[in-house]
Amino acid sequence: MGKGFTHGTWERYETSLKHTQQFMKWKYNVSDIDLTEINPAFIADYEFFLKTVLNCANNSAVKYIKNFQKIINICLDNEWMIKNPFSNYKSKIVVTDVCFLTETELDRIKNKLFETERLRIVRDIFLFCCFTGLSYSDVKKLANENIVLGSNGEKWINIKRTKTEVEANIPILPIAKEILDNYKKHPRCINDEKVSPVFNYFNSY
Repeated sequence: MGKGFTHGTWERYETSLKHTQQFMKWKYNVSDIDLTEINPAFIADYEFFLKTVLNCANNSAVKYIKNFQKIINICLDNEWMIKNPFSNYKSKIVVTDVCFLTETELDRIKNKLFETERLRIVRDIFLFCCFTGLSYSDVKKLANENIVLGSNGEKWINIKRTKTEVEANIPILPIAKEILDNYKKHPRCINDEKVSPVFNYFNSY
């Protein structure tokens, strides 16, 4: 990690591995299988399992299949397999419309009362992402050193984006600043020298 691969990539492959193992247990009642037994039927059944048993959305299921395919390609390149089980497989990514939250909806989220600190943090990090344009992985690594003063005397975020490694300079809007101020003295922020107490709360299939 840090040399061509990110922690997020590792997590996705770990999740893909878990799903593959669950599928083999569900379909064959085994925890492992010989490479030579992986055929087109295995791929079709795996996709069915992801969409029905695990209830993954179509695009999520296709992404997990693609992760699995990358591993199979390594096996083929090393001649550990002779036949490619993906030779006739075609991905079916569905283009979806992006739905943006309105100002009213964001206000409802901001003013929602949660009884637990965990949910309050999740809400605040989500709002911080909305008002900075940063991804969760970017916010997770955001440190005090990434907060700088701009030429206008206002605070800005200066960070290299996790996915692209492109440097970004982002003005800190009032709501984002309010969130940062709320967590200045949070023990996790102090100990980790981060600007927000981000935990691994955002998980999905």
